[in-house]
Amino acid sequence: MDIHAWYDWAQAAFQSAFDKYEELGRPILNFLHIVFDNLFHFFLYIMAFACLVFLFMAIYTAIRKNKPSAPVDESYTPSVTIQIPTFNEPVAIRCAEACLKFDYPEEKYHILIGDDSNKPEISKKLKEFAAKHQQVQVIKREKNTGYKPGNLNNMLPHSKGEFLVIFDSDYIPKKNFLRKIVQPFKEDENIAATQARWTYTNDNQNLITVLGASILNVYHYVTLPFIKNRRNMSLLCGSAEAVRKSTLLKLGGWDAGNLTEDIEYSIRVVNNGHRIVYLEDVTCDSEVPHTPVDLYRQQMRWAYGVISSFKKHFKSIVSNKKTSFEHKICLGFVGCGYLVSFVLLAMLTTGALSIITHPPAPLDWPKFMAEMSRNIALTSGLIITTIIAMKRSNTLKQTVPMVASSFSYGIVMTYHVNKGILKALLGRPMEWFMLNKKSNEAYS
Repeated sequence: MDIHAWYDWAQAAFQSAFDKYEELGRPILNFLHIVFDNLFHFFLYIMAFACLVFLFMAIYTAIRKNKPSAPVDESYTPSVTIQIPTFNEPVAIRCAEACLKFDYPEEKYHILIGDDSNKPEISKKLKEFAAKHQQVQVIKREKNTGYKPGNLNNMLPHSKGEFLVIFDSDYIPKKNFLRKIVQPFKEDENIAATQARWTYTNDNQNLITVLGASILNVYHYVTLPFIKNRRNMSLLCGSAEAVRKSTLLKLGGWDAGNLTEDIEYSIRVVNNGHRIVYLEDVTCDSEVPHTPVDLYRQQMRWAYGVISSFKKHFKSIVSNKKTSFEHKICLGFVGCGYLVSFVLLAMLTTGALSIITHPPAPLDWPKFMAEMSRNIALTSGLIITTIIAMKRSNTLKQTVPMVASSFSYGIVMTYHVNKGILKALLGRPMEWFMLNKKSNEAYS
């Protein structure tokens, strides 16, 4: 058989296969296309609704005038224990140094460094630092169990203060932080905790830090101020917070092993009729992840911890008579925040599958551009919300990098967030990922 005959045979075989595909496969693909297209629009409209909610909150917080803060009562100086849980992070020394500079009576506060490090050289540095300062004590436990909340629980018997102020190792509180963070406790015995606003020392380092800071800015400049203004409530964030020790002990301490002990404890506080106060005018510097892997791991851990905590307390939130309906809505909204990532991933996936299964045809450019413009408009609320939050945090000049990182690293991050959500829903374990911090290099 010559080459022409081979060519004719191959052409006929291909045509026969295509005819079979048209006869059998194409109807199946047409059906799948309808399914995926309908699912895409379903998730699109859910996302559009979520975007409208965030946009409403952003506009509300932007135009609402905050009440002036009450003057600090210099005479109110309750006893405080500062807790700095750490794991192989020499930068905890910087945090402790900042705490030693507080304009607060020295005899009214002391500093505990909960050292879970498995590197002897770092533990040695921490001990040497503590030996130079009477107010500082290092608490080293034999076995690192329960992650950060386990460390916090281990420090409780050594905590003499009426209130506990907690910092992650990379936080740098200002001189007047301690006086301000304890002020609300004077007003109301029912206040169980106070939370300061986070700010960031490296938010413009690269696209990753811009993305990480913009996510947290939405939470600190939109979500928390909104629920504070509407329902006079807040949730803890895990650092730069003050906790009434007696209430913490009454509610059973921290949930050892929980990856977001702050959210889990916040749920218990609200469910038991106590209050958490968000202090917008009290800020504390910190760091955001500067590598893609660290940002993905952070967001995956947070998603896992938040969903696990709400899964654990779902029945009590719904049935608890001490919690008002409005407070339950606010709790549910915060808990569902990460589910936006699920909807986004579902929308992108079903949209791609809808295109793949579409019947072959020339591209209708006018229709394509019109639909794309509509979809972008419907889902632009999150970007606009982020821009409003950036304006309020004085980082508006990072808008272009934020958009670029959102449509690049942000899409990859969505996968990791959903991985955390899925593991939490399935009850599968997840480890605590330690993040690399530039400041640790300076103190190593």
